[in-house]
Amino acid sequence: MSYLSREAISLPEELWNQIDNTVVKAARRTMTGRRFLNVFGPVGPGVQSIAIDDAQAVSEVEKDGLVTVAGRKYVQIPVLYEDFTLLARDLETADQTGFPLDLAKASRAADACALKEDKLIYFGNKDLGITGLTTAGDAKRIEKSDWSTGENSFTDIASGITYLAEQGIFGTYSLAVSPDLYMQMQRLQPGTGLLEIDRVSKLVNGHIYLSRALGTGKAVLAATDAENMDLVIGQDMAAAYVEQVELNHHFRVIETAVPRFKREEAIVVFE
Repeated sequence: MSYLSREAISLPEELWNQIDNTVVKAARRTMTGRRFLNVFGPVGPGVQSIAIDDAQAVSEVEKDGLVTVAGRKYVQIPVLYEDFTLLARDLETADQTGFPLDLAKASRAADACALKEDKLIYFGNKDLGITGLTTAGDAKRIEKSDWSTGENSFTDIASGITYLAEQGIFGTYSLAVSPDLYMQMQRLQPGTGLLEIDRVSKLVNGHIYLSRALGTGKAVLAATDAENMDLVIGQDMAAAYVEQVELNHHFRVIETAVPRFKREEAIVVFE
């Protein structure tokens, strides 16, 4: 039996394609982390852990004839999922009449699963030993000004980029902001003819992302090239079949993923 257990239910291939398309479309609307992090994988659902190197400290260490690697840790790749149900009678109706099946529940499940992925990327998980962008211990933290007035957001982001440049960290700069901060930058700056967000966007070459996973009042700037960080994917997001209960069919939107931050100094958190 395959990992997704799709052979456990007899569904037309066309319907599986519709479910897959619905899941992918909904997930893409929500995901922001994958838009700026390089993806490593998919390495397969059977890969349950991955090495994370501290790019500044990784090296081989020899003692008493034993060689180990310093600056390296291993973390589990967790399963992220959200369940949804398709009613047996709805499936029969679609089969008998040819009417399209309402897949709103699949869409909502994919949205919820994608939000979990983003929260893992931004906040990590302390219990699992997973670091997030905003929880990285060696990230630079800058006290955020009031972004709803003046040039504060532009000044703060410029300060963050200046810090990264001073550390010799160049490359692709990406900025993720919470919805409230994103809207605060939708202001026309007097004498410039530009919205504040347009000025900020130019600083990061257009790599600015609104993420509801960040909640409120949060922003993070990072040099997101693969040598600094990436996102490890085991099983990419897909719909799996779970079981039939009281004739109705239960499915699961599932993926396995974990962010890797190899150079935490490449992160600036505004708080």
